[in-house]
Parts: sequence; structure tokens; C-alpha cells
Amino acid sequence: MVKPKVAICWLGSCGGCDEAVVDINEVLLRLADAVDIILWPVAMDFKYDSVRRMKNGEIALSVVNGHVRNSEQEEIAKLLREKSQLILAFGACACLGGTPGLANLSTKANIFNWVYRDAPTVVNPNGNYPQTTSRVNGKELTLPEFYDHVHALNDIIDVDYYLPGCPPPPYSVMYAVSAVLENKLPPKGSTLAPNRALCDSCRRNKSKPDRISIKEIKRIHEVEADPDVCFLAQGIICLGPATRDGCGEACMNINIPCRACFGPVEGVEDSGAKFIPALASILDAESDEDVTRIVNQFVDPVGYLYRFSLPVAIFQKKRAEK
Repeated sequence: MVKPKVAICWLGSCGGCDEAVVDINEVLLRLADAVDIILWPVAMDFKYDSVRRMKNGEIALSVVNGHVRNSEQEEIAKLLREKSQLILAFGACACLGGTPGLANLSTKANIFNWVYRDAPTVVNPNGNYPQTTSRVNGKELTLPEFYDHVHALNDIIDVDYYLPGCPPPPYSVMYAVSAVLENKLPPKGSTLAPNRALCDSCRRNKSKPDRISIKEIKRIHEVEADPDVCFLAQGIICLGPATRDGCGEACMNINIPCRACFGPVEGVEDSGAKFIPALASILDAESDEDVTRIVNQFVDPVGYLYRFSLPVAIFQKKRAEK
């Protein structure tokens, strides 16, 4: 019996998504029996040239995590798309751009200047910067080209399915892989997570009043939050109302509000933009001065609302088009 071929690959990421695959524990052994893993750089010594020699569509499933920020990452993403029947964008970085996407608030030049020249810990008297090509002892050395922006995976290639999270929890990983192997997949383009807001499953939802009214915004590290009471009811920004369920409430269980690593629910393009009018509707302000005072307490709104999703934000796309 010929086993279906599976590739697991990270692009620009921290490695947490590969750890999430390992965290399925003994199920990983059953997976290894059921499929032929032909690429998993973090765990096994496979070469990209071996993938290049495969027929188009020979890989049944490629599980790709991480964003795309350089030419090597783009090349590998396109290679796996060519050789794979299905591509699963795995984790917040692949699905949304992830926390590295906040670098889109700066420029490539500013990033390079800080890292290689201006940071107080940098010692670089010759002012050396990375070059895509350099000659050393008569040999040409190359580095990937560093792009101007961080991109989500679907900016670069066609993606069949999405599994968000930072990282996705083990039960979601098992569900996604099983759905592919057993051919029990939803329509192409679907996110393999519940189609409801996180608030619907949050145990704090029972404590939410009929009408939330916020007179001041508090930051989680500045207060001792009640672990049994809705964060928003305590004046603490929580993105649960605008975020897809499926994370297992990992943050709420340690008394930390939702930061939207699972992205928006179906039908919502931009969860950050969706949350802004929701927040405005619960501010208890009687004057313009009250509004200004409360809004000024919302420190770093872009970093807060788009911690995981800045590259796919509506205003980022408009900026890229220009």
C-alpha cells in the first residue's frame, strides 16, 4: 500500500508550530505509520532538491507554518504549492502574518539601521550590512533577499485550508490532519476551527452583564483581574468578541485576555477593525473630554488589535496596493 506523502515545513517563524506537531505525542507515531513524511526540516534531514525532483501534486498535504519575509521562504512556499495537492496554512504566522508582522509598521531600511548600526549593543565599525551576494576568497556567497513587508502565506501562494493559533492546540492539529487523511474536508478555503466567537465558549461569559459600560480602560499588568469575571466588564480589553473560537481558552485560563491569535470568525475580514466599533459602543462617556480621556488609556491600539494579523489588515492591504 502506497502511503500518502506529507511535508511539514516552517518559513519565517519561531518554531512553536513545529512544537505543536510534536505535542500530539503518541498520535505522532500513528501518523508516521499512516503517511510518508518526505520533508520536515526541524526533525529530519531532508533536502529541498529531493522535493524538486518529485512530480507535481505528488505530495498529498503540505503543512506550512510561518510568514514570508524573504526570497528563500517565497521559493519554498511556491515549490511546495507546485508539488502538493493540498496546502494547510498552519498557525497564526501563516494564516495572518503573526507577531513578526508588526514589523510592517516600520521599513526595511529602519530595521536594518537599528539592527546593524543604531542599537546600543551593536559594534559595527565598518558599517557592514547583509548583502544578497558577496565575494569571499574568490567565491560568491548568497543570502536570501529581505523583503519590504511580512506576508501571510496566501499573499504568496494559493492556500487550501487554514488552522490558526499561536500555536494551534494539539487537538486542533489532530482534527486537521485526520480530516485531510480521511477526506472529510469542508469546502476549500475553510478554517479548520469552530465558526463561532471565543466569547461563546468562554466560562467568563456567564458573568457578563446585559450591558457592558466602560468608564476607564485598564491594562492587565496594572490590575489584579478577577479570574471569574468577563475582562471587558472589568475595563480590560479582550478581543474574544471578534476572535474565532478553537484555542481552548489557553490565555483566559491563566487570567490573560484574548489577543486574537485565532483570527476573525467567518465573514469578518478584519477582526481589529470589527472590534473598534464594538469597543466604542460600550464606552461610558458623557462628553468629548470623557471620550478623549478613555481612548488615551488604550495604549498602542495597533499593537493590541493587530498583534497577530497586521499583514492581513485592511489598511495594510490598501497601503501595499498603493
